[in-house]
Amino acid sequence: MSELNNLTLFQLQLLTKIIDINKYPFTKLVIEHQLTQEEYNELFSTLEQLNGEYQEQIEEGLLDYSSHLVRFVGSLSDKLEPTETVYALHQEGFYPDLLSEFIKIIKKDGL
Repeated sequence: MSELNNLTLFQLQLLTKIIDINKYPFTKLVIEHQLTQEEYNELFSTLEQLNGEYQEQIEEGLLDYSSHLVRFVGSLSDKLEPTETVYALHQEGFYPDLLSEFIKIIKKDGL
C-alpha cells in the first residue's frame, strides 16, 4: 500500500473515532465494504431513476412497486447486502418514500 493510502486510512480511522458512525449506517457500509466512488455514484443514479419513476407511478395510482425493488437489488454492487443496504439508506434519510416502500415489501414478501 502506498504512503498516501496509509495516510488516508489512518485519517479515516481518526475521523470514525470522533464521529458517531452508527448515525450514518449507509456511510459505514460504504467504508466497511470499500465501495468505489463509481459504485457509489451508480447506486445513487439508480435510486434517482427509480425514485422518479416511483413518484410518477404514485400519481398514476400504481400500487405494486416490487419491480422497483428487484431492479434496485439487481443493480446493487455485490459488495453490499440488499436488505441491510435498504435499511441503512432509509435510516440516513435518502429517498424516504421509495425506501419506505422497499421496506414494506421486504417485511411483507422478504427479499
